Amino acid sequence: MGLNKKSVDDINAKGKRVLVRCDFNVPLKNGEITDETRIVAALPTINKLINDGGKVILCSHLGKVKNGPNEGESLAPVAKRLSEKLGKEVVFVSDYNVTGEEATKAVEAMKEGDVVLLQNTRFRGAEETKNGEEFSKELADLADLYVCDAFGSSHRAHASVAGVTKFITEKGGENVVGYLMQKEIEFLGNAVENPVRPFVAILGGAKVADKLNVISNLLEKCDTLIIGGGMAYTFLKAQGYEIGKSLVDDTKLDYCKEMMDKAKELGKKLLLPVDSVTIADFPNPIDAPVEVEVYDVTNMPADREGCDIGPKTRELFADAVKTAKTVVWNGPVGVFENPTLAECTISVAKALAETDATTIIGGGDSAAAVNQLGFGDKMSHISTGGGASLEFLEGKVLPGVDAADNK
Repeated sequence: MGLNKKSVDDINAKGKRVLVRCDFNVPLKNGEITDETRIVAALPTINKLINDGGKVILCSHLGKVKNGPNEGESLAPVAKRLSEKLGKEVVFVSDYNVTGEEATKAVEAMKEGDVVLLQNTRFRGAEETKNGEEFSKELADLADLYVCDAFGSSHRAHASVAGVTKFITEKGGENVVGYLMQKEIEFLGNAVENPVRPFVAILGGAKVADKLNVISNLLEKCDTLIIGGGMAYTFLKAQGYEIGKSLVDDTKLDYCKEMMDKAKELGKKLLLPVDSVTIADFPNPIDAPVEVEVYDVTNMPADREGCDIGPKTRELFADAVKTAKTVVWNGPVGVFENPTLAECTISVAKALAETDATTIIGGGDSAAAVNQLGFGDKMSHISTGGGASLEFLEGKVLPGVDAADNK
């Protein structure tokens, strides 16, 4: 495995209490789950531990829980759906304290192969703060072994993600990663550290500021870096072009010049849009019909806003993808939520779907775009963590990965 971490295949779970940190942060509407992707993604690890005779204790956060515990962010709907998926009862601990007497009793009553789901970890409040030590210890007290399978939370040093591992180690237990984490580490880790070349990275999204370190790190790793989305206009302005009312971050113009110089020094291709789909005013609502005009980046009018890349750029980007052996894509290249302004994002997704390359989608909006546009099953890997995959691509150490035992 990419980072040489122990996985669920390296432990003997029989008769042991196994705490598994999952990512059940699913969208809910009127108490019903509207997208069960994250639940389905957790099943291989859970089933493995059930079949091995483990006593499986699941935990996760859901939502941001800004105003304290509330039923709207309870994990009860997840317990119900999990019971259906696993074909067995998942005992739900509804106690807002998460690790209190109700949890202790539920765990004590467990037999081999049983499954318990604890309440939303963020109901404790201590999950995200430095006061998480006590909560970390209480979580560890419930278990003998710990499995982190929540890549989407692995960039946070929370009690249930990283803090708990210290106390599991102290009692002689092991801390490992689940199958989902293993897959993320393998795909993203290999793409960044050991890619099959040519390696093409596509970065989109609105702001340069969000991707500062990613741009710099990927320039050192990839052969071609494609910049699209709103942040492309800051690069274009840095080259001296008129960008009209397009999104721009004037504080990052020098940074963009530095990155273009860096690409030249390293002998890397940095591809920017050569034409742009423009609008007079932003649609409201976002998916409303909108009239567009295409301009080369050399002659964009001052009263227009660029919201997608034009046909020449689509061809340029698609040609770069066709020759690639590894492609990583993070961030949409246009306002994909609007059917008229989604054409380029569709063309990039289509180019990725048609290539033989290993194609990795870096979570967040790009994952939503690929799935929404119907190309999800054509990609080698779609990351479950937007923020986590971004930090991984930056070259940062993720606390949830780092805390797992080395092989």
